[in-house]
Amino acid sequence: MSHGVQVSQAPSKPLLVYDGDCHFCGLWIRRWRQWTGDAVEYLPAQDPRIAEQFPEIPPTAFDTAVQLITPAGIVYSGAEAVFRSLAGNPAWGWLLRGYEDFPLFARLSEWAYRLVAEHRPLFSRLTRWGWGQQVEVPSYFLVRWLFLRGLGLVYLFAFISLWMQVDGLIGHNGILPAGQYMDGLKQECVQHNIGIERFHLLPTLCWFNASDTFLHFQCMAGTVLSILLIAGIAPVPCLTLLWLFYLSLSVVGRDFFGFQWDCLLLEAGLLAIFLAPWQLLPRPSRTPPPSRLFIWLVRLLVFKLMLSSGCVKLLSGDPNWCNLTALTFHYQTQPLPPWTAWYANQLPLWFQKMSCLATLVIEIGAPWLIFAPRRIRFMGAGMLIGLQVLIMVSGNYTFFNWLAIVLCLVLLDDFTLKKCVPSGFYNRFGSEPALPGRISIRWPFPLLAMVAAVVFAASSYVLAATLGWRSPVLAPFGWVAEEIRPFRSVNNYGLFAVMTTQRNEIIVEGSNDGVNWLAYEFKYKPGDAARRPAFVAPLQPRLDWQMWFAAFGSYRDNPWLESFCERLLQGSPDVLTLLAKNPFPQKPPKFIRAEFYNYRFTTPEERRKTGDWWQRQYLGDYMPAVSLRE
Repeated sequence: MSHGVQVSQAPSKPLLVYDGDCHFCGLWIRRWRQWTGDAVEYLPAQDPRIAEQFPEIPPTAFDTAVQLITPAGIVYSGAEAVFRSLAGNPAWGWLLRGYEDFPLFARLSEWAYRLVAEHRPLFSRLTRWGWGQQVEVPSYFLVRWLFLRGLGLVYLFAFISLWMQVDGLIGHNGILPAGQYMDGLKQECVQHNIGIERFHLLPTLCWFNASDTFLHFQCMAGTVLSILLIAGIAPVPCLTLLWLFYLSLSVVGRDFFGFQWDCLLLEAGLLAIFLAPWQLLPRPSRTPPPSRLFIWLVRLLVFKLMLSSGCVKLLSGDPNWCNLTALTFHYQTQPLPPWTAWYANQLPLWFQKMSCLATLVIEIGAPWLIFAPRRIRFMGAGMLIGLQVLIMVSGNYTFFNWLAIVLCLVLLDDFTLKKCVPSGFYNRFGSEPALPGRISIRWPFPLLAMVAAVVFAASSYVLAATLGWRSPVLAPFGWVAEEIRPFRSVNNYGLFAVMTTQRNEIIVEGSNDGVNWLAYEFKYKPGDAARRPAFVAPLQPRLDWQMWFAAFGSYRDNPWLESFCERLLQGSPDVLTLLAKNPFPQKPPKFIRAEFYNYRFTTPEERRKTGDWWQRQYLGDYMPAVSLRE
């Protein structure tokens, strides 16, 4: 507020005078300098020029509040002085407008300013706890560099994993042939006179070609583009094509692409397009800073992912989560347990309960720290990353945990990451202010704003629906979410909402006489009780995963399983490559059936006696014997 003082020697531009002996003031002046740049000058009250040039201002005034001296000679102090100085940056002009237009906001601002000014030692400590010594506006050049390369690595895992399986899963002789699927869709489009809308309803490049050659091309292109992204070559075109190819394969892959990490990769990949620099060969010192808008959208994705994952466990009402016994079942009932899960399953009950509680606290509590000051946000990032590492150690969740860790990198900043890399490497990135020669090729802001608005609206609706919130305010957002739903790039998440307490396995067997049956052995899912469970992540054996899901229903609920058995009867070499052991190498069997078994990890005593990792019990038929004649 102005206290009526008029100086005779007005400065040429606004001058903010602060107490140079106040550590709290000194910290935040450093940040304000970045925000206002050359529009405002800053000097400590102890500078002899202040008393000499502005004798009209009593020295005691500087002890109680900052003083802003304008070129018109008017002196403002307190919150108004802060807001008027920050208005030197148009992005902060709304604070001054609020101060001038809303008396209540002005009174609250001055009250808050006096509170801080009278307790500066306390707020100085709070600043150190929340921000450390680095209160300047952080840069994200190194964060972006690591994030894009980490995302490229995840894309590489995903495309290579699919490339190895694509023929057996959706090839011409695969379980769910993409060509056959697309031919049927094309006929329906002709019958119902559906034209270009088909690309919105089912956005896949396989409308043009669904041959095995084109499927391989998409996988190969995704692999090459991933490598180019890791190398930092043409990141925007690479990310755009990676998203397009992965979406195309996800749509045509149907049952084998119904996993949450496939959707998460598409959602993260879409946001990354607008974070990447536009240059063909980006040099760190010549790229514009990443869009803070999309930095925050990636953070919101982490928030949605983690909070949803925790809340659905409690909202489901599953007593195993409520009484903290879920992990006593989890290690042996998860889809593809590695050998470490056997050891985790032997841990005492109290440890399992504490681990379960920690999981819920991290998934539900840590996401809120994303919105806290930087050091507290880093604590949240550390907890989230630590949880993902522990899950990786005890489970096979493909590239999901890797992708979650890559997303959490955006919770950090360059000030923190520079401590982890050689100084020579970090110095290549420069700092947030534009450097000489930095090329400012950016996405048009209207486009960024439009994409951000659509993503935020759809994400808000999806998160609210996942958590069971209903509000008329969110109704228009529902229309947005529905319109972009086919693109699988704004999704809901939440694994293991209801904990599986029994592990039932489908064992597929073949026979030539209907009497003697031999089992097909899968590469990673439990079968032979003596075989050691293996690690396969970050790759994903999609057939093995689908077999785990199929065990929750009947074979009639899983038409793909009948198609799988038909391919075994035909002896399809593409499908047989998905298996570890074919008991009929000479010619396919005449009959196929599926038996149902209950599996559990052996106890230490049982394993010492038998050497088996699993103990199993026969439950009955899952699918009756079938032959090609049927």
